[in-house]
Amino acid sequence: MTAATVKSVYWQGLRDGAPFVIVVLPFSLLFGVAATEAGLTLAQAMGFTVLVIAGASQFAALQMMVDQAGIALVLLAALAVNLRMAMYSAALVPHLGAAPLWQRALVSYLLFDQTYLVSVKAYDERPSLTVRERIAYFFGVATPVTPVWCAMTGVGVLVGATIPPAMALDFALPITFLAMVAPMLRTMAHVAAAVTSVVVALLLIGLPSGFGLLIAAGCAMAVGVLVEERT
Repeated sequence: MTAATVKSVYWQGLRDGAPFVIVVLPFSLLFGVAATEAGLTLAQAMGFTVLVIAGASQFAALQMMVDQAGIALVLLAALAVNLRMAMYSAALVPHLGAAPLWQRALVSYLLFDQTYLVSVKAYDERPSLTVRERIAYFFGVATPVTPVWCAMTGVGVLVGATIPPAMALDFALPITFLAMVAPMLRTMAHVAAAVTSVVVALLLIGLPSGFGLLIAAGCAMAVGVLVEERT
């Protein structure tokens, strides 16, 4: 392995992560607008988005704040929505567990849906990558997405309510997630897990924000394992 090889893998990760800027841009813009409407200042909104970098949990927490929920409930809602990151982390251990602590710490900060899904897909397709190359690829994927997320949040705060509702920016998150997950449904176990998660999430849609999704995720994993064992 040479420095040139690591650099090449990094640039490949950057190229693979670049298309997600198209959907991260309006979604982060929408969060900035929503933060302004919720009464947050520019500094508060930027501190929120830079420290957390997790769109779904940020929106959940913001909605709880608008509803004047207590701080404990706000934190619980954000944690419930973001618990999938624990599953992401566990899935990355076989690939990145041997990396130095400071690199793993930085990976944990930059771990979100896009970096996880794109990186895991690349790791599965290229098992010969070294740990150093896998780290470089992960950082490459995060490079175009993270600055855009933070910068466009600031733009959203500044432009505020001047963005017309007809732009329908709230569709950015589900469209992004579907675009990432759909190509990964390659086996019967994957499909069974996906169908289970959808059905259970819809049945539990009345539960407080995030809890239905967590239960659905657990059921989906259990069904996926059972189908995998039988096939």
